[in-house]
Parts: sequence; structure tokens; C-alpha cells
Amino acid sequence: MGMAPEVVLRAFDPFYTTKPIGMGTGLGLSMIYGFVRQSGGQARIYSEPGQGTVVCLYLPRHVGETEAADAPRELAGAPRAEQGETVLVVDDEPTVRMLVAEVLEDLGYVAIEAADGAAGLQVLRSNARVDLLITDVGLPGGMNGRQMADAARVLRPGLRALFITGYAENAVVGNGHLERGMHVLTKPFVLEELAGKIKDILAGP
Repeated sequence: MGMAPEVVLRAFDPFYTTKPIGMGTGLGLSMIYGFVRQSGGQARIYSEPGQGTVVCLYLPRHVGETEAADAPRELAGAPRAEQGETVLVVDDEPTVRMLVAEVLEDLGYVAIEAADGAAGLQVLRSNARVDLLITDVGLPGGMNGRQMADAARVLRPGLRALFITGYAENAVVGNGHLERGMHVLTKPFVLEELAGKIKDILAGP
């Protein structure tokens, strides 16, 4: 439907959202912006209330031979998975979910995807191996990521969890605190940082 000028000015801010917790986080623009800037490009928003929005990504063109590599350059030195380690990724944004799953698979992990808390809990109720839960905080359907992680630990005590979020950390914690084995990674982040965080969590006590 288009954005007001004051919203356009803040749309790429990591912690900015016009949606309440539990109602999703829109387009995940801060993560897209971080990726584009990391790649040496630029992003522009063209928006008019009542007319719509266009987000343009400008990426540098490479002229010459490509480098042969099994994994993206950012992940070349990242730690690899132990055999069979499985990660459940819960995010209502298909682009973010796909990106995280691709990183996991490039590093040798088995990735299982779910679009909301209910679907995530369905996986956790099954016999599927899950070593780590990665979830967004703002999920649709009335159950946010923290609530799902708490419910998951009833099913699987001690399950490790990583919250990937554009919200400030206290939005995850609320008035309580993160329990042992729960961690936070805020958007935007580089892929190598995600890979290292996953390895540290799985290698921890």
C-alpha cells in the first residue's frame, strides 16, 4: 500500500518495525540492506502511500573469470558441522528462512524449515533429530519465537535455541531472562558470524 516518508527513512534500520511482536516483521529489509552493503552494492526505496513500494537492489557486476568454490567466499573458513547435526529453522519470511537453510546446508548441517511456531512444534513433537532451534522472534499465529522455544523445551528439555531478530534483545527477553542454552543474534549479520554462532552453541556445554 506504500509507506509514508518517515517510515521510508527508517525502513532499513535493524530494530525498526511497524508491526507488533507476533505479527511478523515485514520484508526483513534490514537483513537485505546488510547483504547488499556487504556485497559492495546499494539499496533504494521508492514508495508512495496509496500507490505501492519498489525496493531496488544495485549490485556490482563482476567482469572476468569466476572462482571455483564449494561454498560462498564468506563461509570458506567457517566451522563445519559434525555428521548428522540437524537444525530446525522457524521464520515466517521465506527469503530469510531460505538464506539461513542454505548457509546451514553449505556447512554440512541438515536443515528443517518451518514457517511458524505451530509448524515448528509439530517437527519437535516428531522423532526427527533436532540439535538446535533457530527462530525469529516475531512469528504469526499468536505464538512468538520465545514462547515456541519455551514450549519446545517442555518436549525436549535442554534444547538449544538461537533467536535471530531485528528487535532489540530485551524484546526477546521481556521481563525475564534467557535461559541456559538460549542465544540471540541480531540482524543484519554476516553469514560467517551466523556460522560461528551456530558452531559455538552446539560445541558449548
